[in-house]
Amino acid sequence: MSRKHYLLAAAALLPLSACGPDPIDPQTQVGPNPPLPDLHQYLLPPMHVSRSVGWKDGEVPQVAAGLQVKALATGLKGPRSLLVLPNGDVLVAESGGPTPPINRPKEIVMGWLESLSHPAGEAGQRITLLRDTDGDGVAETQTVLLDKQNAPFGMVLVDDALYVANTDAVMRFPYTTGTTQITEPGVKLTELPAGRINHHWTKSLTASPDGTKLYAGVGSNSNITENGIDEEKDRAAIWEIDRATGAHRLYATGLRNPNGLTFEPQTKTLWCVVNERDELGPDLVPDYMTSVKDGGFYGWPYSYWGSHLDPRVMPQRPDLVAQAIMPDYALSSHVAPLGMAFATGTGLPQAYRSGAFVGEHGSWNRDPLNGYKVVYVPFENGKPAGKAQDVVTGFLNADKQARGRPVGLAIDGQGALLIADDAGGTVWRVTGSGARSEAQPPAIVR
Repeated sequence: MSRKHYLLAAAALLPLSACGPDPIDPQTQVGPNPPLPDLHQYLLPPMHVSRSVGWKDGEVPQVAAGLQVKALATGLKGPRSLLVLPNGDVLVAESGGPTPPINRPKEIVMGWLESLSHPAGEAGQRITLLRDTDGDGVAETQTVLLDKQNAPFGMVLVDDALYVANTDAVMRFPYTTGTTQITEPGVKLTELPAGRINHHWTKSLTASPDGTKLYAGVGSNSNITENGIDEEKDRAAIWEIDRATGAHRLYATGLRNPNGLTFEPQTKTLWCVVNERDELGPDLVPDYMTSVKDGGFYGWPYSYWGSHLDPRVMPQRPDLVAQAIMPDYALSSHVAPLGMAFATGTGLPQAYRSGAFVGEHGSWNRDPLNGYKVVYVPFENGKPAGKAQDVVTGFLNADKQARGRPVGLAIDGQGALLIADDAGGTVWRVTGSGARSEAQPPAIVR
């Protein structure tokens, strides 16, 4: 559909949008027991997307006191996720998803609005390698490690094998320390659900602490099964994949769009962040971070935040709702968390060394906007223990336009926080304000 036709369709449909309840302060929904207001259903839900404008020369995000930020690399094409290699190199998945088919009038408007929220130009569909040889926090080397991938997102290195979660398969590539280009075609370890619609196309990936298993996040194929329950087979779930054979099983289900899969370093427990459902109002349903239990069911699509029923789903499954696990920690509604990283190392002040960073990509259906920042949740004994704190902000300008949008996060070899900013085409590096990166250059092995 042309831009002109999108605009005409949007103009015709937007008046159908009903006014909903006034939003509450999103900070009240941050924590283990968020308030859940009455749900509100719409003929056409409110849509409010921040237009992508990019960063002007000299502009950088704002950081909390005691921190500083600089660009590790710029000019990237849709940087979405990050992987730090043992020798200090940083891999960036430059990626964009497919255009889903239009099945409902709402999707015409959504397609147009989403086009405004992303920068012009096609995503790279590749894995790019960044190398900061002299340790000044800026990558002097930027090469394409793997080209012509299919919407790559998750990445993990185990021994001498690099695993990449494309939107339709987990691929295995040989890796040699210090290499800057992989030309081998790779081996398909296992297929992942994709298909005609492929609504949530990002596939997060991590490995078990012993390296024998991989864990892949597979989002739902809809908001709330409006494309039919058959389209949700093996989706809204975390897969456990045997690294040797590619055999897989559903490790946990009922997770609408799980991302940021990672193991908490103290307890070795799997955690993720989850994008919850839309179209129930500005403050439903809170997105969240949670530990993931083997065999656990987390509610989608039949219920949210434990046993709160979603009346749009028919027939209901009271047997599953009775088993639904309440998430550990709410991040407030519609922040769209897509990345998570547990703090390690000494590159950040003491206040940021025992907890989890979360990249909040930002809302499209809430006014005022929510998210568009990186927050830090302190942990004690492997569990959240305090209020989430804003760490990196300023992704929205004074006109509420998006200079950038944070996605995947990682901690580099010096303990600095790395942020993939897809709308800004940048990887940001955050350190303590007194840090001297040049004093400890990464040990690059070529």
